[in-house]
Amino acid sequence: MNEDAEAFLRRAIALAAEARRAGDPPFGSLLVGPDGAVLAEERNTSIADDDITAHPELKLARWAARRLDAETAAATTMYTSCQPCPMCTGAIARSGLGRVVFALSGEQLDALKPGAGWPVVPQDGPALYDEASAAVAGYY
Repeated sequence: MNEDAEAFLRRAIALAAEARRAGDPPFGSLLVGPDGAVLAEERNTSIADDDITAHPELKLARWAARRLDAETAAATTMYTSCQPCPMCTGAIARSGLGRVVFALSGEQLDALKPGAGWPVVPQDGPALYDEASAAVAGYY
């Protein structure tokens, strides 16, 4: 890891601290463009916004999808205080961002939480293939 990457990670951690001081979960992220300039920054606002999806990684992925062309997005790096959750990882992939660099891993985060980990939500399926596939066929 080079000095620039460490500085960007430190900024993501500072954004996480800002979120915590504001009463939100302690997560922060920023996007760095191909030229090394910071394009956008976000912190978690899930409590302030009363929105469970207000993760900084998701907000930045939305921003990138709306504002960056595909080539720029692919050359952009997200620096984040913690490894993105599955929801955010999906949004990052869909936005076309090229790379994520994180400070804490998901496992490290879980070790810091009382009652570590997320509950497992039971899922059933697949089912009704013919009907469900008819709605999707030809879209992609």
